[in-house]
Amino acid sequence: MEAGTNARADASEPDMLNNLDIAKEPSQTRVVVAMSGGVDSSVVAAMMKRDGYDVIGVTLQLYDHGEAAHRKGACCAGQDIYDARRVAETIGIPHYVLDYESRFREAVIENFADSYLAGETPIPCVECNRSIKFRDLLETARELGADVLATGHYVASRALPGAGRALYRAADPSRDQSYFLYATTREQLETLRFPLAEQDKAETRNLARDLGLAVAEKADSQDICFVPDGRYADVIARLKPHAAEPGDIVHLDGRVVGRHEGIIHYTVGQRRGLGIAIGEPLYVVALDAEGRRVIVGPREALATRRIALRDVNWIGDAALADIGEAGVEISARVRSTRAPSPAILRIREGVPEVELLSPEDGVSPGQACVFYESDDPRARVLGGGTIARRIGAPDGLGLPQTRGATAGAPV
Repeated sequence: MEAGTNARADASEPDMLNNLDIAKEPSQTRVVVAMSGGVDSSVVAAMMKRDGYDVIGVTLQLYDHGEAAHRKGACCAGQDIYDARRVAETIGIPHYVLDYESRFREAVIENFADSYLAGETPIPCVECNRSIKFRDLLETARELGADVLATGHYVASRALPGAGRALYRAADPSRDQSYFLYATTREQLETLRFPLAEQDKAETRNLARDLGLAVAEKADSQDICFVPDGRYADVIARLKPHAAEPGDIVHLDGRVVGRHEGIIHYTVGQRRGLGIAIGEPLYVVALDAEGRRVIVGPREALATRRIALRDVNWIGDAALADIGEAGVEISARVRSTRAPSPAILRIREGVPEVELLSPEDGVSPGQACVFYESDDPRARVLGGGTIARRIGAPDGLGLPQTRGATAGAPV
């Protein structure tokens, strides 16, 4: 279980910390657990109850569960709400279901659609964590008198010498979710705990079996929980009826090489499904939302070294504004499936910018660029931001900047 360096399980003296780094007896420490109905959060709730904490389970209803009730890979809807309630009954804790549908639609689903319309490739899980779980749910947890909000994420938070907490990569690199949690703030880290930080998925499932949880063999949820069958373009077209407007597929050299049925069907780096053949392999290099154009070119055109960011969250020690143009060495991660690699973070004319020491392919506006202290498997997370645009890349053809590209004031 995640714990501070001087944590102690019994907390028999008032000035000692329990294993959640709280200076109270476990029985006097209220833990609200965000229960999605999956095995990870269910195990967290059961572990907290087993260890003697005052546990309350909370499940969020985030979207119309009628559509997803019997679909594998959904979360926060239908069957998952039932599963969370069943686990709460099994371990003997109070359980509440909160209707966050309208908040989720506005903060996550609408933003997801708008981002695609702007030619970006968004990550709704980041916005859900930022706006729904670690803002709205955290506020609700505090109203319930919580000392801690615990989740089933595979990431670690540890106490820093002196004061405050920091975020770190999980012990199991294959499950590490720090890429999706970079927007967590210092204030939120004071209350958040991630008890699965030091174990892998196999250990979690074994614990679920040992604890008698019916969800022990349940399949993992998918990243985009509200998209039936992974067909995100259908969701966008339903929300924005005029989203799928046709346009040209244009080569970097200016040739029109085909037609498309809407830029929402394409992502930067895509090769398959272009429907064109001109004797050379082509990749989507950029999306021109204003001109309704899909820009294609050779693979080498995807290589990116410099990235401008917006909506940056910084949880390193020094102030982000003090980094300046000289910059600071970090490791940067531009895709959840890629390892962090050496980079320089700097502030140029007020805009956070990352220079990758080795070029990366398929860097896409709307995705996240996450900062780590190093490339160590347990490295500290320093923050991150949304990729606004590639700097100096051969997008060509006079493309306008994507939304917010000149924004990104450090926070």
